[in-house]
Amino acid sequence: MQDRIRQLGSELQRAFASKLQALDIDRNEITLTVGAPKLIEVMRQLHEPSEFGFEQLVDLSGVDFLEFGQGEWDTHTATSSGFSRGAQKASFGRFTFDDAHPDRQLDRPRFAVIYHLLSVSRNLRLRIRTFCEDDDRPMLPSVCGIWSSADWYEREAFDLYGILFEGHPDLRRILTDYGFTGHPFRKDFPLVGHVEVRYDPEQKRVIYQPVSIEPRINVPKVIRDDYRFDADDREESDA
Repeated sequence: MQDRIRQLGSELQRAFASKLQALDIDRNEITLTVGAPKLIEVMRQLHEPSEFGFEQLVDLSGVDFLEFGQGEWDTHTATSSGFSRGAQKASFGRFTFDDAHPDRQLDRPRFAVIYHLLSVSRNLRLRIRTFCEDDDRPMLPSVCGIWSSADWYEREAFDLYGILFEGHPDLRRILTDYGFTGHPFRKDFPLVGHVEVRYDPEQKRVIYQPVSIEPRINVPKVIRDDYRFDADDREESDA
């Protein structure tokens, strides 16, 4: 399989040399990074049976890099003194709707879309990554005209991340409720949401109101005093 992956990588490099931003092979998986202006051209060629024959779009998902590399979830340099990382609200998702958000400088576009392709005829898989050029209004061309399965996948990415797909035949929410505000998978969307609903017996209907609960601390304590990780204690135990 490793030889086949390397061969596919060489074929892709020859076919798209001037259209790729990156080609990475890791754990026998190929990831192509393609710029938004070249996306449809590359996708059509990958789908073409006489070219590469990736006839199935298995999955499509959005990614928000806003919290990429942030320290709240870093267990390598964290202390062993409890849950302070979770309590200090180091990431956007821990904030409520009325908290001020700190400025974050990213070294890449914030939003990306990942495409997973499958070639049944060649028994090969391929991952495509494309970054949205505009962080404020992320948009990519729709691939529904190439793979019809992209219809619902693109609606899901729009619903959860707010990524727009130009040319989609019916781009509307697919998972959240009617009238929902915001995109819940964005890293700056509070974990508790913006509003909560309840039934009002006086009005005899369901009403929306501000969230009345605080975000939960969901970062686990990092235990570092286990004897198994201390050289002296381990030697004594072995003795």
